[in-house]
Amino acid sequence: MCGIAGFVTTGVRGDHRAVVHRMVTALRHRGPDDQGAYIDAQAALGACRLSIIDLPGGRQPIGNENRTVHAVLNGEIYNFRELRSRLQQRGHRFKTQSDTEVIVHAYEQDGEDFVADLDGMFALALWDGPERKLLLARDRMGEKPLYYYDGPGVFVFGSELRALLEHPDVPRALDFRSLSRYLLVDAIPAPYSILAGTAKLPPAHTLVVSPGAKPQITPYWTLSFAPDNSLDEGEWRRRLIHQLEASVRSRLVGDVPVGVFVSGGIDSGAVAAFAARHANGPPLQTFAVGFDPPSYDERRFARVVAARFGTEHHEIVFSATEALSLMERVGGLLDEPLVDASFLPKYALARAARGSIKVALSGDGGDEIFCGYPTFLADAVARWVQATLTPRARRIMGRLVDGLPASSKYASVDFLLKQFMRALPYPAEVRTQLLLGGITPADQSRLLSPGLRHALESFDPYAELTTAIEQLELRDPIERLISHHARFYLADQTLVAMDRASMAAGLEVRAPFLDPALIELAATIPSGLKLHRWTTKYILKSALTGLLPATVIRRRKQGLGVPIAAWLRGPLRDVLESRLLPARVRHRGLFDPTAVTRLVSEHVGGRQDHRKILWALLMLDAWCDHYLPHERWT
Repeated sequence: MCGIAGFVTTGVRGDHRAVVHRMVTALRHRGPDDQGAYIDAQAALGACRLSIIDLPGGRQPIGNENRTVHAVLNGEIYNFRELRSRLQQRGHRFKTQSDTEVIVHAYEQDGEDFVADLDGMFALALWDGPERKLLLARDRMGEKPLYYYDGPGVFVFGSELRALLEHPDVPRALDFRSLSRYLLVDAIPAPYSILAGTAKLPPAHTLVVSPGAKPQITPYWTLSFAPDNSLDEGEWRRRLIHQLEASVRSRLVGDVPVGVFVSGGIDSGAVAAFAARHANGPPLQTFAVGFDPPSYDERRFARVVAARFGTEHHEIVFSATEALSLMERVGGLLDEPLVDASFLPKYALARAARGSIKVALSGDGGDEIFCGYPTFLADAVARWVQATLTPRARRIMGRLVDGLPASSKYASVDFLLKQFMRALPYPAEVRTQLLLGGITPADQSRLLSPGLRHALESFDPYAELTTAIEQLELRDPIERLISHHARFYLADQTLVAMDRASMAAGLEVRAPFLDPALIELAATIPSGLKLHRWTTKYILKSALTGLLPATVIRRRKQGLGVPIAAWLRGPLRDVLESRLLPARVRHRGLFDPTAVTRLVSEHVGGRQDHRKILWALLMLDAWCDHYLPHERWT
């Protein structure tokens, strides 16, 4: 695991070595063990390394035998030994045991097409000196980030925005359209970035660019559904268990200790079960985070999993005091605005785990691929309500729900019903996103300052979202929902939060549920076996029966929720009110002070639950303080 950065340029433009050194140093938290660079007249590649595989020999950048091709890698290539053996049989000579060296030889052998053979989580950069060509690539599901800036005479890339901003040619300017996307999606979806002129390489894409030329961006893989109705449920269970076990086993590769993050849910529980089965040496270590409010605390279920598989179990409790201590740093830790409040406890858990391991496995991806979220059920209910109830009946129901008293408990009935009614009137794609987070078009319009509202009057992020899903041309509503969750929730939020939280602590996190073979297997399982009547993740739960404790399989779905609603009324209230003070909001110029003050007043007074939008405003404000402290948009 590493941080990577670099650039290509049309000519001599200052001290390349000093620039790439600054860029890589900005990423040192991602790779505290080593740092290196390759530089020639037109290109610079740099990497900071977290040593996982081939500890003494895997320094980056790594070149081929005649030093004409060099590569840097952020992530892991899990099938590198298989690829290495194949390449050796074709005459390639290796000088290290690292997975990064496989990249340069695979490129020599197969050209740009080599990326399709990689099984891993990765963002990589490769410079072909004789061809004057830079190749970037990102893994299929978006586990590892990769940003770039295409400017006059220079192309700059890096694992995080902070690295790009160390290059003198990369501008610092807020992208207003991406701010609007942020308010809808709770993040900035790829290929966009919060900074104007910069972008993210989308998952499962390559980018090829030569100095002075325009980048060519190409997909090398898509999530394609091909349901196979010829197999019975028992055969699907067998295939699913076999592939999941293989996926976990492949992600245990490395020369350092590996542990597992366990929540007490079935995804991380299954990962822990197979990791414990195949771990060598001392007992597997597991790690869990909890909270003082009982409705948010899952540690009792995590303990059940740990006891079942005989792991060495560790726990931490994340408190409002710790959250408060991070509020001044969170804008820099995130690197790009993100509403997911689970980032904070994930970061605390990663710091705690880093004391004894360098690699952790997680259950990320299981809910998106196997239909685990309540949104999958809510979509069916919404379609029924719209088809059955008259507009007048829906309005009456909305007024009744809106009058329910606000509760700060995890997934309280009033919170879920209010989210549902707020999203109900909108098209399916927008409705799903509003259920996941974000605000309605009307609420966004009221929230923006008049100047920003005018600047965005020709832009509609809601139509942009709908178009993105419609372009997939999927008829099955479950397949559409899976694609939506995978793209806009998993890739742009969940994996971003885990990457930034873990890498800020110098810890690598791997997700077996995102193994390409497992993803492609899941895409062939009929939708009715994923969401079966009112049972979410039906086939996965069925397959894991007997392996996991029954209490874990039967329990209600619970994500890593954070008691933000209560904290914003209590320990974090001063931070909320000081950061969103009307004079401060007016001075920044992005939002309407009256609208923001109303949200704060209603929330702290207990009249409404505005946790999501208030946290979104706090995270954006913290990011602006870190990256654009002197900018005003009036």
